[in-house]
Amino acid sequence: MRVVTTRDELSCARAELGTVGLVPTMGYLHDGHLSLVRAARSANDAVVVSIFVNPTQFGPGEDLASYPRDLDRDLAMLEAEGVDLVWTPRVEDVYPPGWSTHVSVGGVTEVLEGARRPGHFDGVATVCTILFGAVRPTRAYVGQKDAQQTVVIRRLVEDLALGLEVCVEPIRREPDGLAMSSRNTYLSPGERAAAPVLHRALVAVEETYAAGRRQASELLGAAHAVLATEPAVSVEYVSVADPGTLTEVDVVDPARGALVSLAARLGRTRLIDNLVLAPVAPAPRPAGLDVSSHR
Repeated sequence: MRVVTTRDELSCARAELGTVGLVPTMGYLHDGHLSLVRAARSANDAVVVSIFVNPTQFGPGEDLASYPRDLDRDLAMLEAEGVDLVWTPRVEDVYPPGWSTHVSVGGVTEVLEGARRPGHFDGVATVCTILFGAVRPTRAYVGQKDAQQTVVIRRLVEDLALGLEVCVEPIRREPDGLAMSSRNTYLSPGERAAAPVLHRALVAVEETYAAGRRQASELLGAAHAVLATEPAVSVEYVSVADPGTLTEVDVVDPARGALVSLAARLGRTRLIDNLVLAPVAPAPRPAGLDVSSHR
């Protein structure tokens, strides 16, 4: 496994590779990241992982300084997975002196996380554009846990014709349902015990939907009823939105399904989670019925 820092080193190393699956990370890896690495390995000649805590996606008062870091641990995990190349740039390697270009995606960044973290998705879109330009991947692998981010990255790639495939992999969860996240390390033992309520709330929504309920108010009610059972949890939002536009819906269209997402705080830790309500296939026509003959 080769580890490089500068853009020139990266360019030289990349030239020796064929098709590349890129896994962009901020480090402090867990099995969710490694599942992306495994997916990339299965479909590409080589796997490249970037480790960079991107300052432009953190707002004032957020956890840039305290974000967990352990590069030696991360590199050992990636080497065990057979990763070919790791880019560990410094801030000046990503944003060199004189850097003045920002990338902004409209529409899908203005709601949910974007409404609560101003500038966050500008930072995400900018760093992804830089990563994609520097690594020149065939495919990029991202996790469904950051659902809105996946929508933003796909819109970015499509709008700017960046010529790569964005592959979204399922959320990896702990045995009790908590979505894997580097920020889970912030949780106290009591907060960690309460945190799986986020997943239980989403499961309640899924069960309500499976029972034929389509009104967003009923789905949201099911989530809030479960969340209310944990007084340690402070809910920021629960959303039922169109999976493509992220616009809130009053009634879920069974042909499109919906993205159900939420954010909550446990002490100083902010967690997000989501699930996709899958489209429901129309009922099959009765055998032998020729609808074209009915006027």
